[in-house]
Amino acid sequence: MSDNQQLLLVSSHAPFWHNMSSLTAKNYNIMLAALPAALFGVWQYGMPALGVISLSISCSMLWELLMNLIMKRDVSIGDGSAALIGLLLSMLLPAITPWWVVVVGTFVAIVVGKQIYGGVGGNPFNPVLVAFAILTLSWKGILDFDTALVNYDFGYCMIFPLGALKHFGAEAASNYDIHALFMGHQTGGIGSVFGLGLIIGGVYLMLRGYIRWEISLSYLLAVYLTETLFCLSAPGKYADPMFHILTGYTLIGAFFLATEDSSSPVNFIPMLLYGAGAGLLTILIRNIGAYADGTVLAILIMSVANPLMDKIRPAAIGREI
Repeated sequence: MSDNQQLLLVSSHAPFWHNMSSLTAKNYNIMLAALPAALFGVWQYGMPALGVISLSISCSMLWELLMNLIMKRDVSIGDGSAALIGLLLSMLLPAITPWWVVVVGTFVAIVVGKQIYGGVGGNPFNPVLVAFAILTLSWKGILDFDTALVNYDFGYCMIFPLGALKHFGAEAASNYDIHALFMGHQTGGIGSVFGLGLIIGGVYLMLRGYIRWEISLSYLLAVYLTETLFCLSAPGKYADPMFHILTGYTLIGAFFLATEDSSSPVNFIPMLLYGAGAGLLTILIRNIGAYADGTVLAILIMSVANPLMDKIRPAAIGREI
């Protein structure tokens, strides 16, 4: 080595382990997994749905690029993170969401929910949930599916299932066939109604190791068991547990929202508690709270407790408690 050459040595403690995965690969695989549900929404709602998805993804990438330039960071739109946020946000929205709502929502998701915390890995809450919660609180009427989708006629019951349950009780839930709900015969967000597509995407992500099964399955199990307890406490007053699993944002929440890396635990027991707590809160909000669908709020609440829960871990081997 010549005198003018320098050797940079970087040292850190063992162990060293890498599974050869990358953030870019993970983001694009999650988008691939979400594609069946998103495409079904485009097929069901037509070009307006495609417009919302396209605008949401492009605006998210634009806000990301602008923040990179303003904060003098490396351009990061190529890693797929912003595009994924835009896709998932659009999948929660009605097909005819006004363009300016999409622009505001993506701004909140990227700038407020992600970049001000330092970017990827620094956000304590899922940016998609932060944006959707603010949109819901600000323009609740625009996100009312019964109002937004009133001009659509698919030949089946067009009342938003959870909205009908909230206003008319368990008898309204009996008007919906469970198998039809599973196949997407319901109104709702662009990419949140096709249960089969969401489950296929979720199973794909779990098999590939991009999401942890502990969170998704504990969430769904908690939704089922909590609603079962409600049904046992007052027969005929509450809907069937499967109705709650196949409606609203339950499935997209279980596989695509609650499993976001930065806002969810990494240890085994905390993941089970996190998913179970979110499932419990989802049903409590739906049955007792003011909102028809409590998925978004439930996951946000559990994200607040995430740092405390993640401290629960087995004691080191050989260490006295």
